[in-house]
Amino acid sequence: MDPVTQFERAAGALYGLAIGDALGMPTQMMSREEVVSVFGKVLVDFEPAPTDHPIAEGMDAGRITDDTEQAVLLATELIDGHGEVNIQSWADALIAWEESMKAKGSLDLLGPSTKRAINALMAGGDPEEVGRRGDTNGAAMRITPVAIAVRSLDLDELVSRVAQASRLTHNTSVALAGAAAVAGAVSAGVEGLTFEVMIDTACDAAVRGSRRGHWIAGADVAVRIRWAIDLVHGLDADGVVDLLPILVGTSLATWESVPAAFAVASAFSDEPWLACRVAASLGGDSDTIAAMTGAIVGSRCGINVFPAAARETVARVNGLELDEMARRLLQLRNGSEQSAA
Repeated sequence: MDPVTQFERAAGALYGLAIGDALGMPTQMMSREEVVSVFGKVLVDFEPAPTDHPIAEGMDAGRITDDTEQAVLLATELIDGHGEVNIQSWADALIAWEESMKAKGSLDLLGPSTKRAINALMAGGDPEEVGRRGDTNGAAMRITPVAIAVRSLDLDELVSRVAQASRLTHNTSVALAGAAAVAGAVSAGVEGLTFEVMIDTACDAAVRGSRRGHWIAGADVAVRIRWAIDLVHGLDADGVVDLLPILVGTSLATWESVPAAFAVASAFSDEPWLACRVAASLGGDSDTIAAMTGAIVGSRCGINVFPAAARETVARVNGLELDEMARRLLQLRNGSEQSAA
């Protein structure tokens, strides 16, 4: 088998994010029991949202949610800012995105932490302070572009860039720990490191991230990542989807959803398509969990391990140009203006 190139791993992270997100779109905010009754034990493919879905009603199979859309926004900010995220520009982008969603009649809007911070900023709040209560997983769900653009070998620099991209809305110890964990794993994956090193990097990054921002009560993200991975060791897909919602949790809380994503990624680290389908079948904040799972395993295995039909579906249905985005982000990572392909 030919070695996986850095471009294929970076593109795999972005496609994994989008594929996991789209798979989880119809199951988000459903209980595990509801998921089983409507879609079966484990999703087989992309599905449209149920007609009575409180957020996604009317969304077609393969449609992404705010997870991928905000990750794309962040990637654009990074590319336009030559690797830097300007707080005011980032706030403007998030506000404009939500207005466009409202204009479409979408109910898939800004998450609670992001909305609270943006409202405070618009009311004249200090950009360095409006995110001081943001403890949900919004920073972690959209951090993959930073992971592609910044090497994990200088972990302090990576965590600093995570904090820069996240502090507007999620400037808390627990949210930054979760975002840093995802970024650490994905960046190490893009580097071509082993899965064991990816997990070690993620947990080290989570510890460093937890020392930043405003302290807020919450479980230790790094400890819970390793605990969740140990819980699912040796389990098949049915065992994983039955166990994680009960013991780890699948809510918007960073200390639940991020460890859940790592657990699924660990259980199926060589099977990205299965990993995304399992994560999307958990219920709760399943679109975000599956998006993070997809980014992690996609960075490890590369774009070509996902079914071509799945890649084509998310690109076509959502008008995504993820290959070019991966190239541009790798230019930032490698300090080159040349194509990274």
